[in-house]
Amino acid sequence: MNFPLQNETYKIIGICMEVHNNLGKGFSEIVYKDALEVEFNREGILYEREKEYLVNYKGVILPHKFYADFVVFDNVILEIKSVSKIADEHIAQAINYLKVSQNKIALVVNFNEDKLQYKRLIL
Repeated sequence: MNFPLQNETYKIIGICMEVHNNLGKGFSEIVYKDALEVEFNREGILYEREKEYLVNYKGVILPHKFYADFVVFDNVILEIKSVSKIADEHIAQAINYLKVSQNKIALVVNFNEDKLQYKRLIL
């Protein structure tokens, strides 16, 4: 199966697996984000952390902003979770980030499982 940014998303998932293999489950999201940042820097991967997005409603910028955990390779949204399981609201949140960012791919990654759990969303 082919989809946009396939190599990039495989690379990101591989890095998430590396972090999960080293830290295991049970930490808060911030710990995984810090570890991911270390790995992205080691790999020389372009990323932005806590990237801010504005919401444009009929030409008016709304006061509430979105903050994506990471934007990797300038076009993949990466949302980090440490929850019992990825829920519908996590998927909805990532879809909203895709809409406001104009990006096409988001990854929702949950570190709080024995095995890394992730969902790839394509808009």
